[in-house]
Amino acid sequence: MEQTDLWMRWGIAIFTILGASLLGVLAHRVLFRVLDAIDHHTTIVFDNALISHGRQPVRLLFPLLAILFVLPLLPLEEIGVSRLRHFVGLGVIGAIAWGLIAISDVLRDVLTSRYRIDVSNNLRARRVRTQFEVLRRIFVAVVILVAGSVMLMTFPAIRSFGASILASAGLAGLAAGLAARPMLANFIAGVQIALTEPIRLDDVVVVEGEFGRIEEIGTSFVIVRTWDLRRLVVPLSRFLEQPFENWTRRTADILGTVFLYVDYTVPVERLREELRRILSETKMWDGIVANLQVTNMTEQTVELRALVSAGDSATAWDLRCHVRERMLDFLRREYPGSLPKVRGEMEVMRNS
Repeated sequence: MEQTDLWMRWGIAIFTILGASLLGVLAHRVLFRVLDAIDHHTTIVFDNALISHGRQPVRLLFPLLAILFVLPLLPLEEIGVSRLRHFVGLGVIGAIAWGLIAISDVLRDVLTSRYRIDVSNNLRARRVRTQFEVLRRIFVAVVILVAGSVMLMTFPAIRSFGASILASAGLAGLAAGLAARPMLANFIAGVQIALTEPIRLDDVVVVEGEFGRIEEIGTSFVIVRTWDLRRLVVPLSRFLEQPFENWTRRTADILGTVFLYVDYTVPVERLREELRRILSETKMWDGIVANLQVTNMTEQTVELRALVSAGDSATAWDLRCHVRERMLDFLRREYPGSLPKVRGEMEVMRNS
């Protein structure tokens, strides 16, 4: 009889828990149906992001809260209710942590829409988004660490185990610190990069001899997208400990160089005029720098250097190629004799 009564109580408890879970799921569905209907009639980024990122954490949280509400009503002994409450409490902790991470995702979406980096003058946007992205990743790591610690501390066995090893905590901390030194170095480097800004998202850099753009700044690594679409993974500490080139540290504009090797008979002033004409006909030139100078002379050729300016590095590359092609075409068409040549002297030997 007692066994039958026990099974009956557990059956009632299971059906009650399932019913509470279904009510939580139903409440979640009704709430987000209403929010989705509102979302279709609004273009506010914050509202849209909040609904999008908050949907999954709330889907987990509502059933758990409903179960917590009905736990005191279950026809079970206190030890059974306590274990269920402990299990559900772990889920609530996880759901709250998930919700905090979702809030950081909402803020990221809002900043992404407000500070766009796909425009020409994006220095402030790259600064704000870089700082936020680094701090967001640190925040996520802290939330996961704290949530995991709180979950573990709900187990009495772990709390007693922690008390028993308190005396050796110093040695354990030293060993853990040595083992985690690279991770901690990159973590501190991430904070320094967020504050001092040696690099930002979408910066044009040259690292390890590779030219590319900063695509992602994580808590341990920086992803550099190279010009040929490869991805270079660089530890964060590398940008604080070793030199690198940042072409967009203050502004995105940059000077490009074009070298021409011609004969000594070349009319330099005429080429200088042609350079200005070529630049005036293209939108790639920003109208600031246009200069042609003789920078070197060898026994065979004269080296001419053309300096041109553009709004960013990608445009400067295209402008350099454009100028190089047009100047070559001009020389071949107008002054073919000024192209590099090898001179020789012939001496006629006469029979005496």
